[in-house]
Amino acid sequence: MSVNVGSADRVVRLILGLVLIAFSVLSSMGPFGATIAAVIGTVLAVTALVRFCPLYRLLGIRTCRV
Repeated sequence: MSVNVGSADRVVRLILGLVLIAFSVLSSMGPFGATIAAVIGTVLAVTALVRFCPLYRLLGIRTCRV
């Protein structure tokens, strides 16, 4: 598993992931919407922490320096 998420991308993913997780917990939207927001937020946060995005690999995108 090679690194394919750069520093700026990592920060944006982590912030957006944490916001989505907090939104899913604190919002009054239905359980389906809250679950979707929590799952997307978790995926973004995890990909930021491990610096690897499977979708980027599939599409051949790399936001970090070689």
